[in-house]
Amino acid sequence: MNFSSWPALFVVDVEGNGTNPPDLVEVAALPIRDGKPDKSTAGAWLTKPKWPVTPFAARVHGLTNQVLEDKPGWEEIKGAVHELLGTAWIAAHNAHVDYRVLSAHLPQWQPAGVIDTLRLAKATYPDLPKYSLDALIQHATPDLSQAPGQRHRATFDAYATAQLLITMADRYESWEQLVAAAVPPGLPGAPEPEQEPTLW
Repeated sequence: MNFSSWPALFVVDVEGNGTNPPDLVEVAALPIRDGKPDKSTAGAWLTKPKWPVTPFAARVHGLTNQVLEDKPGWEEIKGAVHELLGTAWIAAHNAHVDYRVLSAHLPQWQPAGVIDTLRLAKATYPDLPKYSLDALIQHATPDLSQAPGQRHRATFDAYATAQLLITMADRYESWEQLVAAAVPPGLPGAPEPEQEPTLW
């Protein structure tokens, strides 16, 4: 894979407060440049949600109401998040979730396309029993020695997803092939279905 052919792309991960629909408590956006995660220009934000973090969500990611008490509200940081993401592509694991939540919080934001590493993993490793982030980390053994934080925090999960994306991308010859395997139908960047020729 020639990574220099890739458009601007951020691997994103969000953590929520456990309500439905969720309020955001953490957002991470990690660019991939020249086939590597670029932590030097990454963005990461903690934000205090409008509604309290549920005990279940706090157990998963460790972001309790006490930890978030003095963090800025979403209105204070949304401009910075939107500015960093711009119109670049995004990638995420089970990307429908991250795309839907970010779109709800950033109504004016429109990425060029959405890569789903879950969809890509099913195409790349068709015989795995599971496709969770943990299962893929165990299978593909990406280098996570530079990953910040811990599993289930947005910065760690974005870094792990980025390394998995880079590892899987080596199985594809071109960006177009990767997109065909990785972009869910109906999301930005999805290839147009080939039209059946008609008599008219």
